[in-house]
Amino acid sequence: MTDGTAGQSRETRARETQARETQARETWWTPGAMARRKARLEARGRMLTAVRLFFAGRAFAEVETPALQASPGMEVHLRAFRTELREPFEKQGRPMFLHTSPEFAMKKLLAGGMDRIFQMARVYRNEERSALHHPEFTMLEWYRAGATLSDLMDDCEALLKACAAAAGTRTFLWQGVTCDPYAPWRRLSVAEAFREYADMDVLALTGDKAGFRRAAKQVGITAGDKDDWDDIFFRVFLERIEPNLGVSAPTILYGYPASMAALARLDADDPRVAERFELYVAGMELANAFGELTDAAEQRRRFDADNRKREKLYDERYPVDEDFIAALEHGLPASAGIALGFDRLVMLATGAETIE
Repeated sequence: MTDGTAGQSRETRARETQARETQARETWWTPGAMARRKARLEARGRMLTAVRLFFAGRAFAEVETPALQASPGMEVHLRAFRTELREPFEKQGRPMFLHTSPEFAMKKLLAGGMDRIFQMARVYRNEERSALHHPEFTMLEWYRAGATLSDLMDDCEALLKACAAAAGTRTFLWQGVTCDPYAPWRRLSVAEAFREYADMDVLALTGDKAGFRRAAKQVGITAGDKDDWDDIFFRVFLERIEPNLGVSAPTILYGYPASMAALARLDADDPRVAERFELYVAGMELANAFGELTDAAEQRRRFDADNRKREKLYDERYPVDEDFIAALEHGLPASAGIALGFDRLVMLATGAETIE
């Protein structure tokens, strides 16, 4: 490289850095900022229309449940927005939360007799800000009574193709990784993924924290002394597994360890794993699906365990949605449900680098 070329390269990099800094400072509604976002916003609108047409063609009812809830959701590491509800003429208010997901309310609709429902929900998660995370974003959730996880996998394949067509693209893109939704999709179990990418029998290590720590060290991953089994799992997963998922074609990763079941039922054939899958596209986690837990007593036990862990980590507890427990006791039909990050899907379809 000649000195002149090197200087030109430095000047180019300096201009690009200055442009990025200017964009970061620029108010989002200014003409310059909007010019860069316009095409992506238009694609987002077409994709919204495609989603609604997709579900209407499959006899789903669109619903809209309240964002203000008695319980925000019980996932341990999600932080909620708190507020206070005051009824007319009452001096004393009661604590409420903005939901982190519409899951509880939508399952109540299933318990009430609806069988195919979907929602484009605005959801709220505090203390989240990154290229893929935002305090307020749009979640697409749908539930099917009498359905299996395989049915939801089929839904995902058809839906992503419909959204790609609406956006005018045949490929999804994230951080230089491309993914073709029209190519044959891969369905891979968590156990298979750990064997393939980490040379590890993860299910044989179930509950064995010391053994898991040693196995992780053998593949170059050091776990902290305070890490529990799930922490070690995610250290290995994030470094060895996730970057390989959804490359070239979307990957559905299923059969998560039972300790990560959340609101999913355990697999009847192998109780070491849950009826749960996640969808990955171009290395990005896009959706999370459950074969829904219907046992009210087991659900309460899991909520209590989540609250104990949250209190230990964050010194707070969230109230249990007793109305949701009552819906389970009344009878939630065997069903399957999924949450998909719609803004992430728009990013993939338009090549956006940040959820902003």
